[in-house]
Amino acid sequence: MKHVHADWHDDTAVTCSCGNTFVIGSTSADLQVDICNKCHPFFTGEQRFVDRQGRVDKFLKKMAAAGTGTKSKKTKKIDTTPAEDPQSYQEILRNQQIALRSAAKSQKAA
Repeated sequence: MKHVHADWHDDTAVTCSCGNTFVIGSTSADLQVDICNKCHPFFTGEQRFVDRQGRVDKFLKKMAAAGTGTKSKKTKKIDTTPAEDPQSYQEILRNQQIALRSAAKSQKAA
């Protein structure tokens, strides 16, 4: 019969990036985690920013490069006619109800 279940280790050492280590049972011999209960903001009550591999800096650098990019040679014509302020859905419905009520009143009067 085949051995289909993974080997169980009762003494797996878990090492956090903050330096905290503890022992659990697992199918892996040892584990490395980024955040544990000793350094996670939920458990510690302090707000701490965790930036893995400079991802935030990389994103900000991309955004800065995109903002200073050269404009294409083709330019779109800008419509100079003044546009109406966009209405919210609630305002559109309100205007429709007012129009229906005034139409109903004019029908009653006729």
